[in-house]
Amino acid sequence: MRKLIATAALAGSAVTGLALTAPAAQAATAPAVAISQAAPVHKWGKFYSAGHKAHTYGYTWKSKGKVHTKWYGKEFTKRAGWVWFRYELHGGGGGKFALKWDGSHTGAWSKKGIKKLYTYTCWGGKFTACGKVYRIY
Repeated sequence: MRKLIATAALAGSAVTGLALTAPAAQAATAPAVAISQAAPVHKWGKFYSAGHKAHTYGYTWKSKGKVHTKWYGKEFTKRAGWVWFRYELHGGGGGKFALKWDGSHTGAWSKKGIKKLYTYTCWGGKFTACGKVYRIY
């Protein structure tokens, strides 16, 4: 009889122990699920101009319907570097724009409704010595 009571008590404590650890285990994995559902950050670059006189690199991510880009540009000459961004929108249409820098520079921008985003780097002028076009989003 004692063995039966001891076995029942042991089994009951094991079940109780599992019942108490299950919510704790679930709580521990809940933030991991929330983190994995966050928008991923895409690292891109180094994308060089023709002749490798300038390059850009950066990060792109989506948050609250906007695509955000943080970029870094480097060039080591007396001329300026240019980074171009070309985008397509979900509803059709799109656009492009260029940003100029001299030496080292950091910039950021964002826009709502972007479906595809491309970039390339030029050196010496807005349309001079441009490198390959890369899709970054």
